[in-house]
Amino acid sequence: MGGLPIRDMSNTFIEHSYVINNFVIMVGKQIKDSLCRVLGDGVQYQWHENDDQIIIPDISINCNTRDRKNVSLTGIPRVVVEVLSDATEEYDYGEKMEIYRRVGISEYWIVDWRKKKVEIYLNDGREDGTTYFYLYKTVMEENKEELQLVMFPNIKTDFDELFYI
Repeated sequence: MGGLPIRDMSNTFIEHSYVINNFVIMVGKQIKDSLCRVLGDGVQYQWHENDDQIIIPDISINCNTRDRKNVSLTGIPRVVVEVLSDATEEYDYGEKMEIYRRVGISEYWIVDWRKKKVEIYLNDGREDGTTYFYLYKTVMEENKEELQLVMFPNIKTDFDELFYI
C-alpha cells in the first residue's frame, strides 16, 4: 500500500460520532432501496487523482460501491460530509477539501457540531476546465429548514435530527 500513512483522527469528542451516526441513519434508511449507499467513518477510498493515497471521509454517499481496489473503494462519491473537531478542522478545510475538489466530489458538507452549523459546498467548473468549490449555503438554527442535500433532493434531512446528542 503506497502513499502517505492514514492519519489517526481518533482524538475527537463523542459528539463527532453522534453526528456521523445521526446522518448515516437519517439518510441510510431513505436510500436503502437504491444503488447508492451512505457510508460512515472508517470506509477507505483510493483514487488515481489522489496518487492512490488512502483517504477516509467521515461520511460519503456513493453509488459506485462495486468499484474497489482490495479494501478501498475507488468510485467517486456524490456527496462527502466531514464533521469538524479540533483535531481535524484545518485538514477538513484544507487538504481534504482540495482532494475532494480534485477527484470530482459534487457536494461537500462541513458540519460543525460545536456551533450547530452546516456549510454546503458545490463543485463547479471553469471555462479552462479546472474546478472549484463554492459555498452554496450555510445552515444554522435560524434557517434550519433549508438543510437539504443538493445531489439528492428527494432525501429528507432534518437539522434537529442531525444534531441530536
